[in-house]
Amino acid sequence: MEVSAEFIRMLIGVSLVTLLSRTLPMVFVSKLILPKWAMNVLKHVPVAVMTALVVQSLATDGSDWLPPADNGRLIAFLPTVAVALMTRNLLAAVGTGIVAMMCLNLW
Repeated sequence: MEVSAEFIRMLIGVSLVTLLSRTLPMVFVSKLILPKWAMNVLKHVPVAVMTALVVQSLATDGSDWLPPADNGRLIAFLPTVAVALMTRNLLAAVGTGIVAMMCLNLW
C-alpha cells in the first residue's frame, strides 16, 4: 500500500490545525487573571457541554427526534445514570451502559 505525498501533506496540515486550535487558546487563557464571576461561570461549562452531548445522543437519531417510548438509548440510560450516581465510578457506569444496550439489542 502506497501513501501519496498529498495525503501526508493533508495529514500534517490537519494535525497542525487541530493542535494549534486546541493549545493556543489554553496558552492565552492560562495567562489571564479572570474575575471571580467569570471563574464561577466557566466552572459550569464542562457540565453544560456534556449535558448537551448526552441529550442530543439520547433524543435524536441524526436529525429526527425519537419518541421516548421507542427510544432504547433512553431506556439504557436510566440504569447507567443510576449506577453513575450511586458509585461515582466511570468504569461501572460505562459497563452498565454497554450491558444495558446489549440486553436491549438482544431483546
